[in-house]
Amino acid sequence: MFGLFRPRRPSPDAIDPEVWADTRRDLPWLASLGPERDARLRTLTALFLHQKAITPVGGLQLDPRQRTLLAAACCLPLLEFGEQGLHGWSQLIVYPDAFRVQRTHVDAAGVLHEWDDELIGEAWDAGPVILSWADVQSDCANPHEGFCVAAHEIAHKLDVLDGLLDGTPPLPRAWQREWARDFQQAFDALVAQVDRGEPTAIDPYAAEAPEEFFAVATEYHFSDPATLRAAMPAVAAQLVRFYGASPFADARL
Repeated sequence: MFGLFRPRRPSPDAIDPEVWADTRRDLPWLASLGPERDARLRTLTALFLHQKAITPVGGLQLDPRQRTLLAAACCLPLLEFGEQGLHGWSQLIVYPDAFRVQRTHVDAAGVLHEWDDELIGEAWDAGPVILSWADVQSDCANPHEGFCVAAHEIAHKLDVLDGLLDGTPPLPRAWQREWARDFQQAFDALVAQVDRGEPTAIDPYAAEAPEEFFAVATEYHFSDPATLRAAMPAVAAQLVRFYGASPFADARL
């Protein structure tokens, strides 16, 4: 007889009730979660803290409560998708504030262009998520303004799970077709508005690419669902189906 032995993976440590109470107080999206969704988020957050290295840089120090808040903010978009949304990466890097990255591009004429971008968040295809702590705090202080950098970057991680960063996360085939139709129509309309120089209901950065449209729409789902619903009802409905009801679903313009 032959057998395969693998040591059991250690279970994540449960989050201290006082720490979780502080997280619910400090992360505004958690206050209106019902008991079942709250319990799911708490379990996902414990798993995140168990699996991911949270690495502060630039002199930043994070205490256990702040680490739990960051983990919960990253897990909020996974409430319906589940823990498979954590696959494929192992580190959350946290800067004190916006950070600079160097970009390069070779144009059609073979000329190399170099420039610096200032970012508040970034998600590498097969690497870490990077966040600005100051901007996470700003989002928590102003939770209804359409910004949620943690949700934005986790949307990118969900998007790339099927191997393509294209604005469509892994979905059953029929749903994928509906999603692609609704998102493409809304994206094309937004791009046309931006090209005409018209004001837009959501952040015009969403017109940069389909993947940014999905990520920005995700921010609005969590932080200003009424604006998204009024401007792009089909997209809003798809995100409710994917993420579940927004914690601010009853908010009014």
